[in-house]
Amino acid sequence: MNRRLFSLLSACLTAFACLNAMADAGELRAKYGEVREQLRSNSYQRALHIDSAESGDTLRGDVYAVLDHPFGKVSDALKNPAQWCDILILPFNTKYCHAVDTQAGPGLQVRIGRKYDQPVNNAYKIDFGWRSVAASPTYFESRLDARNGPLGTRDYRITLSAVPLESGQTFVHLRYSYGYGVAGKLAMQGYLATVGADKIGFTVTGRDAEGKPQYIGGMRGAVERNAMRYYLAIDSYLDSLAAPPGQQAEKRIQNWFTETERYPRQLREMDRGTYVAMKRQEVERQQTLLQ
Repeated sequence: MNRRLFSLLSACLTAFACLNAMADAGELRAKYGEVREQLRSNSYQRALHIDSAESGDTLRGDVYAVLDHPFGKVSDALKNPAQWCDILILPFNTKYCHAVDTQAGPGLQVRIGRKYDQPVNNAYKIDFGWRSVAASPTYFESRLDARNGPLGTRDYRITLSAVPLESGQTFVHLRYSYGYGVAGKLAMQGYLATVGADKIGFTVTGRDAEGKPQYIGGMRGAVERNAMRYYLAIDSYLDSLAAPPGQQAEKRIQNWFTETERYPRQLREMDRGTYVAMKRQEVERQQTLLQ
């Protein structure tokens, strides 16, 4: 009787998960129809649309994009935590990433900093939990969550969901969000008032007297920049898989910088030589520490 009950419960849970995946897939497909015109006509030089929001003490950045990779390749390439470390190490401020098994399940130990030669132990530590939310033939979703972050920030979440398109491409939604308290808000405001004063995001808020676009700034601009960096890291990782294994890390590094240079006003932080040298060192350090 217990075995039958267990089998029935398992079947019900599986069916419930399938229904949820179908609903999520339908919602993402509906979003594709909603933003199709923005994907087709924009200033990004690719099929991409960015949105952001600030609500209470939470910031959110959303990237919607069409990847020139089949759905099966995308879902297979992003199905475990170690693959995500190859992605997260690409943005300039990630110093280290290590996939781990914890009592709560799979996770990522990440170190975030800004200095070129910053030792791992001096960088901010963020412990992400990793979860495969869905991995069906028609819908994929992975999620990273961290309760605490640097400088009073909290509740970090990175979610990637995807559905196949009839064209053989893949439509993806990347959501990056986090919360902040008083200390986090003061730290961000201090940054935006000094070295980040001229930083902008991607959302066009209006036109100046000459008709040139004016872009969103402040904290929404910051979350849009970070969301875009993570999206470009995912795309660069997928592109690198076509290279021989020994050349993939270098291809990812070079591609990520090349793609960020399409948007120098938003994403440029250093020159190519400085970035490439830094990332080669950090990738090598990461691999050495893992061994």
